[in-house]
Amino acid sequence: MSVRRDEPAPENATAPVAGPYDEMLTPDGQVRPHYAALDARLATLTPDELAERQRTQERFFLLQGITFTVYGAESTTERIIPSDILPRIIAGAEWARIEAGLAQRLRALNMFLADIYSEQQILMDGVVPRELVLNAPSYRREMQNLYVPHKAYANVCGSDLIRQENGEFAVLEDNLRVPSGVSYMLANREASRRVFPGTFRSAGVRSIDRYPDLLLATLKSMAADWRPNPQVVVLTPGVYNSAYYEHAYLARLMGVPLVEGRDLVVHDNMVYMRTTTGLRRIDVIYRRVDDDFIDPLTFRRDSSLGAAGLFNAYRAGNVVICNAPGTGVADDKAVYAYVPEMIRYYLGEDAILPNIETYLCREKAQLSHVLANLDKLVVKAVGASGGYGMLVGPHSTKAQQAEFAEALKADPDNYIAQPTIQLSTAPCLIDHAVEPRHVDLRPFILSGEKIVVTPGALTRVALKKGSLVVNSSQGGGSKDTWVLSDTKGDRS
Repeated sequence: MSVRRDEPAPENATAPVAGPYDEMLTPDGQVRPHYAALDARLATLTPDELAERQRTQERFFLLQGITFTVYGAESTTERIIPSDILPRIIAGAEWARIEAGLAQRLRALNMFLADIYSEQQILMDGVVPRELVLNAPSYRREMQNLYVPHKAYANVCGSDLIRQENGEFAVLEDNLRVPSGVSYMLANREASRRVFPGTFRSAGVRSIDRYPDLLLATLKSMAADWRPNPQVVVLTPGVYNSAYYEHAYLARLMGVPLVEGRDLVVHDNMVYMRTTTGLRRIDVIYRRVDDDFIDPLTFRRDSSLGAAGLFNAYRAGNVVICNAPGTGVADDKAVYAYVPEMIRYYLGEDAILPNIETYLCREKAQLSHVLANLDKLVVKAVGASGGYGMLVGPHSTKAQQAEFAEALKADPDNYIAQPTIQLSTAPCLIDHAVEPRHVDLRPFILSGEKIVVTPGALTRVALKKGSLVVNSSQGGGSKDTWVLSDTKGDRS
C-alpha cells in the first residue's frame, strides 16, 4: 500500500503555488526520515488489510463509548468520534521547540491573568488596550483581588497549533476555559497500539500514559498548601453535554468522583459532596462547566448546572476551582493578538511560537481591509468556538460574504480576521487509499505548582476533501500523534 503523492491542494486565493506543507513527504516526493518506518509498514499492507484495521479501530471506539455530541443535528446527537488509523509523527528535536514555546506562552498568560485581576499594570502601561480586556464578555470582575494558588489561573490549556507553509509551527488560538479533547488523544493512542503494534514499539514514541496522574497531581497541588490530601472531583454539566464522555473518562482514570451541581452542597462556605455515607468535603473542583453556570447566586440565576454559594466558598479560599473563573479573557480571539507583547512584557523574551497575523475589526482601518478582502480571509466571532461563527473566505459564497459584511459593520468589536492558512497535510486512510488531509495540533499543557507539557497531542483532521475545518462538529476527525523520543528526522 503506497501513499498517494499526487493529491492536489484545494483552491485558495491566498495560498502559495507550492501548496501546503506535507507532514510525510518532502517537496520532491521523498519520505521524511521520521516517517520512514510507517511508510515501510504501509508498503506491506493491502487496501483491504488497512480497511480491516480501520474497522477494528472503529469497533474499539464503539465498545469504549468514545462519542461526541453534535447540537442541532437532525438524525442523532451522539456519534462515535471519526478517527483515522495513520498516526501523525513529529520528530523529537521539533517537539522540543514546541514544548518550550507552549510552556513560555502559558507562563505569560497566567501572569497576564494574575495582573489584570490585581494591579492591571499591563493595562496602565498601554501594552494591551484597557477597554479590550475590561469590556470582554469573559472578563469576570468577581475575580478581582482573589487569591489563586501559584497564580496558576489556567491549570489545563489546549493551544491549537498549525504548521505554516514554511514548515514552522504557529499558534492559531489558545483554549483556557474548559479545553476538551484530551480523552480522544488518550483513546487514539490506545487504538494506535492495537493497529500498528510493531511499528509503534520500534519507533521510540514518547508515552502519554501518565497524563491522568499528572493532571491529578496538578489539581492536588492547587490545594496542597492547606490540605495534605485534597479531595478532587470532576464537575460535569451532565450526560447531555457534548464532552460528557471525556468528563467520565478522566474522572475514572484519576480515580476521583464525577459530580453534577445537584450533588454538591455549600454550608458555611465549605463545599461538600453528597455520598451514600454522608457529606464529604471537597477541596478541588476540576470544572467542565462554563463560568456562567458555576453558581446561580453569582452568575446566571437560571443555571441548575452549578451549586448555589460555590463562588462564595471559592472567594473564601475553602475550595479551588480549576480552571479559575475568568480565564476566558486570556483566550479571547482579540486579546490573542497581543500575546507576543505579553511574553515580551512579562518575561523579557521573544515568543518562541509566533501568532498568526490577526486583524482586529474593532480598529477602523483594519475593518476596512477585512471588508475589502472577505473572499481571502478567515473571519471569526471573538467568543465562538467549535468551527461556528466563522467565515472561510475562499470557500464561501457571495451571499455568505455579504451576510458577514453586515455583521461586521453592526458589531465590529465581536470579530477578528486572519489570512487563510493552508493547514499542513498528513496521510489518512480514505476509502481504502492513503491520501493527504489537512490537520492541526492541540497539545495539552498543565499548570499548577509547575508547568508540564504532555509529550503528545490531539491531531484533528479535516476528513472532507479540500476542507480546512477540523472540528468534529463540522465533519472533522482525529488521529494519534507520535512524538519521537530521539532527535532524528528533520524537516528537510
